[in-house]
Amino acid sequence: MINGLTTSISSFSIAKGSWSFYIIILLPLFSACVNDMKDIERIANIQEEEAVDISKNVTVIYSDSAQVKAELQAPEMRTFHDTTGNYEFTKGVEILFFDENGEEAQRIRSDYAIQRQSKGLTEFRKNVVVTRADGSVIKTEELFHDEKEERYYNTVPIVLLFKDDRGDLQASSFTSDLDFENIIGENMTGYYISTDDSQFPSFGR
Repeated sequence: MINGLTTSISSFSIAKGSWSFYIIILLPLFSACVNDMKDIERIANIQEEEAVDISKNVTVIYSDSAQVKAELQAPEMRTFHDTTGNYEFTKGVEILFFDENGEEAQRIRSDYAIQRQSKGLTEFRKNVVVTRADGSVIKTEELFHDEKEERYYNTVPIVLLFKDDRGDLQASSFTSDLDFENIIGENMTGYYISTDDSQFPSFGR
């Protein structure tokens, strides 16, 4: 369009006798170029709003003072380049957490997760499973990690399964510390057989 507009103006300066002909052409060309610019701006705005990098087969190591604290693995990670700076895992994620000796303390797996950087909040959704070192398992459909308050919580039912058939508990929701050592469940029901060497959370005791 810009080339066509330039050609019309050049022809006008060379062939003054045919000015009316070129003016008729110039107006539609100018109008079309304005429309094209609007489309370009609209597309640019969409791309800016949806600017995202997609990384495949991701492994991220989290460390503190040269000590590995956690390892994140995901088949795909989306990094948003907007005001949110979110990280999204639409194809699932698994995070392994390690103790001070480098041994696995627990892991969290879910079919979907999103880390909301501006809020300091990570959401795990769909088939969320927390597995502790002793083999005990927590299952739910959502789990929130609040970085500021240093806690996990949710608002939907959970199931807590102990290894060796030592217990089976259900709750309508729960709140926990970061190590899942002190879980406070709402409307909790079920049974639990305690052992001296049990590593499972104390459930608010």
